[in-house]
Amino acid sequence: MYAAKDMGGQGFRHFAPDMTTRAANSLQIEGRLRQALENNEFSLMFQPIVRPGSPDVLIVETLLRWKNDQNEIVTPDQFIPVAEESGLILDIGRWVLHAACRQASHWRQTRATPIVVSVNASPLQLANPKFCDDVQAAMEAAGLPPALLAIEMTERMMVAEDAIISANICRLTQMGVRVALDDFGTGYSSLSYLTRYQIQCIKIDRSFIDKIECDLQARALVQAIIGIGKSLNVVMVAEGVETQGQAALLESLGCDYLQGYLIGRPVVAEAL
Repeated sequence: MYAAKDMGGQGFRHFAPDMTTRAANSLQIEGRLRQALENNEFSLMFQPIVRPGSPDVLIVETLLRWKNDQNEIVTPDQFIPVAEESGLILDIGRWVLHAACRQASHWRQTRATPIVVSVNASPLQLANPKFCDDVQAAMEAAGLPPALLAIEMTERMMVAEDAIISANICRLTQMGVRVALDDFGTGYSSLSYLTRYQIQCIKIDRSFIDKIECDLQARALVQAIIGIGKSLNVVMVAEGVETQGQAALLESLGCDYLQGYLIGRPVVAEAL
């Protein structure tokens, strides 16, 4: 049944032995996830985001890491889907918010230039009526100004037309928290949400950036996306920047910020 639902709910699936294996693995991960928060097994890493031509880190994307009680590193693609399906992502998301806000507050006190921390929000979090209360509580506990926190969400959440998600996005903006649209350009043609919500940042998906040096159409698309952002006074971030050629082209096209392995891989807070 769940395999059929994963296909979109419009078909059917016959039973296959590997379904049992996947279910057992998910159940095992779920059990360990429940212990992970209590045992302090989670940690954060941060990927720098900089202006073209500048070494100064002004924004970081927060990335969750998990080393379980057997000293094994569990990758996000293994445990995040399980956390979503089980609802544990709500508790894990609260932990991430509090930890990220504490780190941003520490940087604010110890650095000449503060760093904005950007935290990814899952669909389940954004559909939670208490999500903005969680965000507010994390900022207050850390003493962090809202301008130093950004919440990233995907286009899929924007076009869902869910009343709770819409209310949460609007309230985040009213609170002064930055709202960033992640993976922009991956599958949705409607741009109405860019005017419906006060989006402060658009992150151009790496699938476009990867081809801009050799594909004129990809370059034209990136130029068009940057143009849309500029016309709406939205900050533009290019994801997946891996070569100097890409960085130079993006700078010439007017992209505000760059993120990717060329700029820096995810690192622990002390390395920034």
